[in-house]
Amino acid sequence: MGEIHIDLFTSLDFVAQAPGRREEDLDGGFRFGGWQAPLSDELVGSQVLAGMDGLDALLLGRRTYDIFASYWPLRTDPDNPIASLFNRVPKYVASRSALALDWAGSELLSLDITKSVAELRSRHQNIHVIGSLDFVQTLLHEQLFDRLNLWVYPVLLGSGKRIFADGAVPTSLRLTEPAVTSPAGVVALHYALVDGEPETADMTD
Repeated sequence: MGEIHIDLFTSLDFVAQAPGRREEDLDGGFRFGGWQAPLSDELVGSQVLAGMDGLDALLLGRRTYDIFASYWPLRTDPDNPIASLFNRVPKYVASRSALALDWAGSELLSLDITKSVAELRSRHQNIHVIGSLDFVQTLLHEQLFDRLNLWVYPVLLGSGKRIFADGAVPTSLRLTEPAVTSPAGVVALHYALVDGEPETADMTD
């Protein structure tokens, strides 16, 4: 049975809107598009690449799909491992409306996300959701994921689309490996979903 990985870049206040490019997502008058680039370094790049080892499918929301489809197919350098990977693997898109999916290997999911995710798990072993914040809310709310991978950047953005905006429900997670901090201060956190709601106790127990 395959696993669903959610991969996100986030500020300390859990804003994950438009990390990569200035014009990526201007919703709500967001002014800080491209906030990730000044704080990235070689260690973060190597972590992201290592995290894609074994990736055999992408699962994307509509906006992220449009961004990726306008960028990665143009990167045909065989020495670019991410471009080669993204262009090769199947891409599955969650959208409430019909789309023209011009990126080779793309497929629109049915509106029954629970059923669609179950089918993807039966077809693939290592499915990654990158960005796709609106869609991530559904995955968090329905607990339709197995791994949550966060790169937390040392910046406060104040406003913007947040990871846990309205989709999270009480959920237990387990840190799967020690946190690693890059020279630029980016902390990589890798969690696995754990059955059951968070436990409680008094600190005096």
